[in-house]
Formats: sequence, structure tokens, C-alpha cells
Amino acid sequence: MTVSIETAKRPAHAAHKSGTLSPREQGVLWEMEEHFWTSGADNARATTANNAIMIFPYPPGILQGDQIWTHLKQSTIWRSVVMAERRVMRCHDIAILTYRVSAEKAGVPIYKALCASTYLDDDGTWLRISHQQTMVA
Repeated sequence: MTVSIETAKRPAHAAHKSGTLSPREQGVLWEMEEHFWTSGADNARATTANNAIMIFPYPPGILQGDQIWTHLKQSTIWRSVVMAERRVMRCHDIAILTYRVSAEKAGVPIYKALCASTYLDDDGTWLRISHQQTMVA
């Protein structure tokens, strides 16, 4: 691989110093993410920042703050979820989880999507600040 002189001279920005989480922290976040799917809107709300942003396949589309909970209270919880292709990235107090999900609930076809959730470590408490789902066939 050849690195240009311009690339070699770039300053080391914080985003270039990203890392990962400890196995314990990863376990905590993956458990929170699974409960987001399977434990209902009240549990999801308890682990989500007040003005978070979520993007769901249209409709409902882009939701923020209380709009999220209105939407989630109208839908039933998922009976089971399988998260594959899990990846984690950390930059300072931010962690991003990405994964492919297969989710199941009664009366509907299995839902498959690519997902990303962003968490903020707020003085030792992880809070979801964004979540996105992109449906896949």
C-alpha cells in the first residue's frame, strides 16, 4: 500500500484514534440493544436519551424525542431477535453498534434489517442517542 505525502502529514484527529470497548462494556451494550427489541417501549425509553433520533423504514421514517415512544407503544414487542455481523466502534464517550437483525413476532413475516445504534457514555451510564434500521430483503 502506498501512502501519499498528504496523507502522512494529516494531524491525528480524535476520530482517527478510535478503539473498541472492553468485553464487559460490549456485553452491557449488546444486552441493552437486545432489550430494545424485546422488552417494550418503557424499557427502551429508560435506556435512550430524551431527544434521541431514530430512523425506521417509511412509515414512520425519522422520529425524535416523544415521537419515538408514540410509535413504539403502537407496535408489539418482538418475540425474538438474532443479531449477526456484529461490529463495535468507540471514539471517546461514543460507541456505535452495527448489526444485521432477524426479528420475529406473531402474525408478521420475519423482519430483516441492517441496524446501527449510537450510545453516549454519560458519566458511567450508557444512553442510546440514535438508532437506524434499513430493511433488507
